[in-house]
Amino acid sequence: MTILVQLWRRLPEGLRELMLYGFASALALGLDWGLLLALTALGVNYLIASGTGFVSGMAITYWLSVSVVFRHRPVADRRREFFGFIGVGLAGLILTQGLMALWVEVLHLYPGVAKIPTAGIVFVFNFTVRRALLFKAPKSLGGAAAQP
Repeated sequence: MTILVQLWRRLPEGLRELMLYGFASALALGLDWGLLLALTALGVNYLIASGTGFVSGMAITYWLSVSVVFRHRPVADRRREFFGFIGVGLAGLILTQGLMALWVEVLHLYPGVAKIPTAGIVFVFNFTVRRALLFKAPKSLGGAAAQP
């Protein structure tokens, strides 16, 4: 076993999930931001472009979340899990649209620049709420999260 694998396994599970979710979100953000820039360059309204990119990125995030990021999936009904994931995503989309409007309309930032702080804030929101509601690891009798 390599030293990196050993170090990875020693990290608390929540930190490993945060790092993996960060990677998944970075991939999703690449698609999201790319669509925002491409669509606005084509003359599409920035809010429509932002929403289109966000929804596309959410699809990637869901797939990676359930296949790579979160080991614990306590919601037995996968449809409920999916709709819960989408519900959190819709809340994140509302937050995204509100922040984008604030940065662009009030602070007069270019939409591509406005996406930077927006993405950071929405990342923290989505990870925190999704982990708490959909992918929370069971607690052991000692109160710590179960380890692999």
